[in-house]
Amino acid sequence: MSNQFKSVGIIAKSNDKLVFETVRSLHEFLREKGVEIRVDQTAQHCVNDSDAPCVDVADMHTEIDLAIVVGGDGSLLAAAHSMVEHDIPIVGINRGRLGFLTDILPENMRQDLGEVLSGDYYQENRTVLSARLTRGDQQLAQCLAVNDVVVHARDVVRMIELETRINGEYLNALRADGLIVSTPTGSTAYALSGGGPIVHPNVAATLLVPICPHTLSNRPIAVDENSCIEIVYSQHNERPGLASIDGQMNTEIIGGDCIVIERAPYPLKLLQPKSYSFFNVLRKKLNWSQQP
Repeated sequence: MSNQFKSVGIIAKSNDKLVFETVRSLHEFLREKGVEIRVDQTAQHCVNDSDAPCVDVADMHTEIDLAIVVGGDGSLLAAAHSMVEHDIPIVGINRGRLGFLTDILPENMRQDLGEVLSGDYYQENRTVLSARLTRGDQQLAQCLAVNDVVVHARDVVRMIELETRINGEYLNALRADGLIVSTPTGSTAYALSGGGPIVHPNVAATLLVPICPHTLSNRPIAVDENSCIEIVYSQHNERPGLASIDGQMNTEIIGGDCIVIERAPYPLKLLQPKSYSFFNVLRKKLNWSQQP
C-alpha cells in the first residue's frame, strides 16, 4: 500500500540517549518506506543522511505533511505551536515520562507508524485555545494553548486576585494562588493536579480550575468551548503576575491587564493507531485497575 504522507518531519527531544536510538531507528524506517525526510537540529545529530535536510521547527510546516515527535508531551506541545495553524498533523512516539499525547511506544513504532503512513489511523481533533493579553487598548501578546493558560504570581508563592467574566457576564472575584484555563487535552496535566476533572478529548468544554482558592467553595467549573473567557489581573495585586501558556511561554502581567481566552479556529490534528483508546491510556498512565 502506498504512503499517504510523502514528506515527514522528525522533531526530537534534546539531551536524551534513548531519544537518540529511537530517532535513528525511525529515520531508517522512513527511508525504507521511501518518504522524504526533514529533521530538526536535534534529530540531525542522531542520523547521518545528507538527503534529510535540517529545517528549523518553526519553518518545517512549509516542507512536510506530517510531523513525528520523539519525546514526551512537552516536546509535542512545543512542536504543536508551529504546526497547528498550518494544518499539519502530528504523531507522538513516547520517550518521556507519562506520554498522554505521545502514546506510540518505541517497540511498536514500526507496526503503528506503518499503519499511519498507509492511511490506517484514528485522527483526533483536539481543541486549541487562543489567548490575547491586552493592556488598555494595546494588545501585548497573542498565542495558542494546547493544554492550558495559567495566571499566577510571578516571583513568589502568593495569593492574587482575579476577576473573571464568561461571555461578558461577571463570574467572580477569585482570591487564590492562580487560575488554570484548560482544554480537555490539558485536563490530564496541571488542571488534574489542581483538582479538576478528567475530560474526554471529544467533550466540547473549557475548564476553569482555581489553584488553592482562599474560599473553599470556589470549585472547578466547565463552560462551553465556544465561550469567551476574560480574566483581569486585579489592580489590588501589589506585585506583577505571570500568564503562562502550556508551561512554555510566559508573559508578565500587571494590575488591570486582561487575558481574553477563546477557542482557536483550528484544532491540533493528533494521529493515533487504530488500536488507540483514551480510556486505556488513562488506565496505563494513572495506574488504574486493568481490564479483567
